[in-house]
Amino acid sequence: MQTTNTVLMIEPINFGFNAETAKNNYFQTNTEAGNTQEKALQEFNAFVAKLRDKKINVITVKDSADSYTPDSIFPNNWVSFDAAGNAFLYPMFAENRRLERR
Repeated sequence: MQTTNTVLMIEPINFGFNAETAKNNYFQTNTEAGNTQEKALQEFNAFVAKLRDKKINVITVKDSADSYTPDSIFPNNWVSFDAAGNAFLYPMFAENRRLERR
């Protein structure tokens, strides 16, 4: 088993419902709240603070506003790291999720 003291988090810029991935992701719900991005950013900042309070190293990367990537706060779907420090990139099924990879 591998554990870490460091996590990668993507700061949300365009977070919200993704119609393209909702076709096969039953966890998504399209709400008309209108403040989804604002709430996501508040939760992001609060969670980063809690992790850092517990001495966890948090690497934050600001999402790009150049493309529509509403799911980009979930990098665990396209990247992983091993104990030797190697990074592994994985392909994404949905076209708009492919834009998340850096």
